[in-house]
Amino acid sequence: MSYSTTDDTLQAAVAPFGTVTSAKVIMDREDAHYRGFGFVEMSPDDEATPVISRLAGTEVDGRVVRVSEARPQENE
Repeated sequence: MSYSTTDDTLQAAVAPFGTVTSAKVIMDREDAHYRGFGFVEMSPDDEATPVISRLAGTEVDGRVVRVSEARPQENE
């Protein structure tokens, strides 16, 4: 995602495809710099699958985005 993407612009990009319950652009805890990704929650959950196929590869704030379902973090 673009470094100019905000929670609001992320939500606006996804909203045409379903009901967004939350949209959050992730920032680094230590220096508050943008990490290059975000999370979107949809309601109902099954609305997320069409979003993945429709939004992946499109531009949001001038940058092509990759969209996938969130996975649990792997423990090292």
